[in-house]
Amino acid sequence: MGEGAMLQWQRGFAICRRPFQWRETGQTGVTTIPAASDQLITDLAATLAQTLALSPESAAGLQRSTLLFGNLPELDSMAVATVLTALEDRFGILIDDDEISAELFESVGSLGDFIAGKIDAHNRTSAA
Repeated sequence: MGEGAMLQWQRGFAICRRPFQWRETGQTGVTTIPAASDQLITDLAATLAQTLALSPESAAGLQRSTLLFGNLPELDSMAVATVLTALEDRFGILIDDDEISAELFESVGSLGDFIAGKIDAHNRTSAA
């Protein structure tokens, strides 16, 4: 999925137009959350490269479809906390412990979409 792909929340379940597990959200009604833009993916890749001290070759290969957890040796369970802190600082978001899952770190795209959703939620809350 490219830029402009959407996640849709309907009847308390997350409906995602890519392989993903359904999750109860407790929400009703319909809200759309934009998928990560190409710029967000670029910023995320740079943050991952710096935080994980990736080689220039590995850093250059980070794109939306790049698999993360289990594929990047530098991203082990010990590095996850460091990465989460770096993401919170870089994107101005807060990530709750109950939001962390293996699916979140499946790929650069899944992590980017999560961050886009957090930024969107923050912007909607700030505008209210």
